[in-house]
Amino acid sequence: MKRENAWRVFAGEFNDSSVEIKSKEEMTPSYVVTPLGAKVNRLFIVGVLTDVENVSEGGDLIRAHISDPTGVFTLYSGQYQQDVTNVLADIEVPAFVAVVGKVRTYTPEEGSMYVSVRPEKIMEVSADVRDRWIIETCKNTKDRIEAVFEAMKMEEKNAFEIHKLGYSKELSEGIVVALSNYGEIDLNKYVTLIQESLQYLIPEKENLPDLKNKEIIKEEPIKEIEQKEDIKNETEKTEAGETDKDFAEVEDAVLKIIKETEGDDGAPWDKITEKCEKAGIEKDAIEEALTSLMDKGLIYEPVLGTIKTT
Repeated sequence: MKRENAWRVFAGEFNDSSVEIKSKEEMTPSYVVTPLGAKVNRLFIVGVLTDVENVSEGGDLIRAHISDPTGVFTLYSGQYQQDVTNVLADIEVPAFVAVVGKVRTYTPEEGSMYVSVRPEKIMEVSADVRDRWIIETCKNTKDRIEAVFEAMKMEEKNAFEIHKLGYSKELSEGIVVALSNYGEIDLNKYVTLIQESLQYLIPEKENLPDLKNKEIIKEEPIKEIEQKEDIKNETEKTEAGETDKDFAEVEDAVLKIIKETEGDDGAPWDKITEKCEKAGIEKDAIEEALTSLMDKGLIYEPVLGTIKTT
């Protein structure tokens, strides 16, 4: 069975989810569909682990919370993920952590659904990794906003037609489900989530556009988001002393090293970094190249800490 990709979704969008696609066949995944059409079976989260507590008498089930700039993810881990449970219980909070996990739902009554995450992998990370996740998740959220905006203009909400616009099959299918179940989706709310997240990284940039006029969703907020991303990306490139041409060469070199290193299951992140450093590539440039290659869809992270080419 194909392993589901881990989506990058902010807590503010994930916690708004109230639609579940349940599989009727054994060994076939179920999904939570967010208001922006993310069809989520697995998540990749980076944030601040704020608390961990036992919620069962035997101590074999723990609950934890991870905060991002838009809200809080709830995690539950127990005896069937004992290694992960032990790691989670041993981390001294607060701490920056990265988590890959599966979505879980709880429906106490009809019309009421709560979402949580069952962690598969967890590790402590640096603030830089958290910041990079915020930027990547902003980009992914922006893409979903644009896709929903385009789909809203269609007379017939058709996954095939959305896919033809360049969006993934999974997102196209999720958008159709979202538009059928969530009614009128407030895109301004999610534009604001992105702006608040970017402002969290660049607090001195305070001139955000007025979001009251829905007609500017497509142009002004998205343009402002892209400008903020460009400010951050260009600043990082300038500090590294790289031109666009130099950076393209670094990308090519990193991609070549990944291809030479990976096996059937991919290549460990640490091993890639080590080989790149031996090749004379600076650490900051390696991380920027890996992020860029992920954004371009040339590599992905099948499990936390492992890179594989597409």
